Amino acid sequence: MAKELFNNGKHRCIVFDDILKDTGVMGNDVQSNQFLITHTGMDTIEEGLIFDPGGSKLVTHLHQELTKYIPTNRIHKLVLSHQDPDTGAGANVWLMLTGTSTKIYVSSLWVRFVPHFSRNDFKDDVFVPIPDRGMKLGLSDSEVHLLPAHFLHSPGNFQIYDPISRILFSGDLGTSLLPASGELREVDDFVEHAKYMEGFHKRYMSSVRAARLWARMARGLDLDCIVPQHGNRYFKGKAMVNKFIDWVENTECGVDLLTQDSYPLLK
Repeated sequence: MAKELFNNGKHRCIVFDDILKDTGVMGNDVQSNQFLITHTGMDTIEEGLIFDPGGSKLVTHLHQELTKYIPTNRIHKLVLSHQDPDTGAGANVWLMLTGTSTKIYVSSLWVRFVPHFSRNDFKDDVFVPIPDRGMKLGLSDSEVHLLPAHFLHSPGNFQIYDPISRILFSGDLGTSLLPASGELREVDDFVEHAKYMEGFHKRYMSSVRAARLWARMARGLDLDCIVPQHGNRYFKGKAMVNKFIDWVENTECGVDLLTQDSYPLLK
């Protein structure tokens, strides 16, 4: 249910990969991963950030797991990769759990849409717009980078790059739909794993142009790991990371695959 991806004593990255698996709550809901980054500074107490905290069904169960790592009142930042309900429909409850000082960071495109998930008494300044070019976000005396991944798949879409762990949390990019869930682990056979990414990628990612622009950006990062929001596999080590970036760059998707048959007249 939880896996520590990085821990140097001051900085930690934890992924929660199948919180609802044995609860009977999940039903046919799409599986999703949630991410916690914590940092303890030289002269500051530990602070936490949650990336894509998920929908309302899993808040209680995720909260139980998350508090094994950090007290709730030290989580001051929630970051949503985009507007979909599986990323942040539970934001309403998280705001009540974490306190009034918590901020929700989301694309400027969606900053007026996401509040539909919340209660009327939450102030507008709870929601902080991420500019299209991205931004650096402080975490205790460290920082993470909110990087644009627009149209992969949402028109306002962001990923988190953590320079300390050298992990890129890639959101929907890299989603794999495996026939059966299992323990979260590294991809060991890229060619075999790509079979489980291809269908989702071709349907949900917008175009190879967007993918190639992302690949150029990603190659400029010092990366050791890429971890998607869906699926129980992630890409570890520079060789595997580069295979994934190459695959994204060269796989047609979205509008590249449209034909007139995609718009039939119903008879």
